[in-house]
Amino acid sequence: MNTTSRKRYIAGALVALGFAATAVPAHAVQKGDWLIRGGVGHVSPTGDGQSAAGKVEADSATSLAVNFTYMTTDNWGVELLGALPFKHDIDLEGAGTVGEAKQLPPTLILLYNFNPKSTARFYAGAGLNYTTFFSEKTSGPLAGADLKLDDSFGLAAEAGVDIDINKDMFFNASLWWMDIDTEAEITAGGVPV
Repeated sequence: MNTTSRKRYIAGALVALGFAATAVPAHAVQKGDWLIRGGVGHVSPTGDGQSAAGKVEADSATSLAVNFTYMTTDNWGVELLGALPFKHDIDLEGAGTVGEAKQLPPTLILLYNFNPKSTARFYAGAGLNYTTFFSEKTSGPLAGADLKLDDSFGLAAEAGVDIDINKDMFFNASLWWMDIDTEAEITAGGVPV
């Protein structure tokens, strides 16, 4: 059986409530402000891997997510995305769920805020993602085998909007795309399966 498979993922939406850590109202975002967003993140893998036994796919996952943005100018900011672990079931075509893995996708983005003085602030950005996989387990027909997923570096992009609720809080919705490419290896007793 071919022991490797490659996957590409799209990280879906972050729907969040945020606040501006600043002395000025949220609808006057400016240089030096910190923006903190926390909410629900959803990761939807796209693409699939191939093994000698068939097509391999990972399912979607949802977790709590947070990001921190520091505005270096009124328009430009640097953002770091973090989250609690996302847990994905791994399915093998014709065999059902054969394993699971957790992942964390910390991502650093340089973003541009198109209208920093508005009550609805649209932004977009690009940067780098590092995804680490851990707590891999096998189940079903592969129960007892060892599963290892390689960590990944890749490009990332996002687009979003902050909409003011009041002078201290705002609602956020954003879409993230991350190029996550991992290779999986399955062994039993140290021998590739």
